[in-house]
Amino acid sequence: MSNASIMSVVIAFLLSAILGPVMIPFLRRLKCGQTVREDGPSSHLKKTGTPTMGGLLILFSVVAASIFFVRDYPKILPVLFMTFGFGLIGFLDDYIKVVGRSPEGLKPWQKMLGQLVVTGIFAYYLLHFTDVTLAMRVPYLREQYIDFGIWNIPILFFVVLGTVNGVNFTDGLDGLAGSVTVIVAVFFSVVAIGTESGLEPITCAVVGALLGFLLFNVHPASVFMGDTGSLALGGFVAASAYMMEIPLFIVIVGVVYLAEVLSVIFQVAYFKLSGGRRLLKMAPLHHHFELCGFTETRIVAFFTIVTAIMCLLGLKGL
Repeated sequence: MSNASIMSVVIAFLLSAILGPVMIPFLRRLKCGQTVREDGPSSHLKKTGTPTMGGLLILFSVVAASIFFVRDYPKILPVLFMTFGFGLIGFLDDYIKVVGRSPEGLKPWQKMLGQLVVTGIFAYYLLHFTDVTLAMRVPYLREQYIDFGIWNIPILFFVVLGTVNGVNFTDGLDGLAGSVTVIVAVFFSVVAIGTESGLEPITCAVVGALLGFLLFNVHPASVFMGDTGSLALGGFVAASAYMMEIPLFIVIVGVVYLAEVLSVIFQVAYFKLSGGRRLLKMAPLHHHFELCGFTETRIVAFFTIVTAIMCLLGLKGL
């Protein structure tokens, strides 16, 4: 393990842990309180007013810790861009919601346009300024890659937007998105170090930043990451996978993200096709488990354990 890997973890963790007690009261003074859905689980009503936009802690810590290593590890730039770019979209959405007192935040077309622009710049950079191909390594088939030719770019957009919104859906319980994603970030760190991809400073920085953030985000959370954090983490996951040519592995290591997205899609589709009946008690999936009687901490533990097991299977697939 390189010095850069160790230092990025330590720096990001310390920044996140030290800045938490400073930023959380500041967000509270700004009245950046979370608005809880009235149709959600009743246990969530007590979360009303808890500061959100805590993803700023993650974003700042990752950027600050990674920036020291850009000269020696230039491949982290596109991942850093995606993390910051999607985080900025999330921040604007959060800011309009909680500070501008507009429940909708960014309009759907504005959010989608921003995501398309950031993804488009990332795709252009990959094609013209890196030696990274858009061919995807196939899990469990030794050194086998699949190239979709002219479909590579549309697939990239689909994977990036799907991953980003999957992480966003996962952010619904205290510590859930952070706990799941820190395991995924460890997976990417192991792969980055093992393959000498040059991405380990930023993958390790995300590990450190999330460990520091979870000090304040585990149940009962004193701050939520908001879209600022969840979109940034989604950008990080998708970009890291593409930079290491393993986007197909997101289906394995990001199985929780996939399950959360599919639960919403199936719920909406079934509701419309059945004339108003529900497939799940509530979507996304973690809310269904809540309404089945499971506690937040147990759901978070279960989803995190599943992610850890799937990440081990992902490593086996390499």
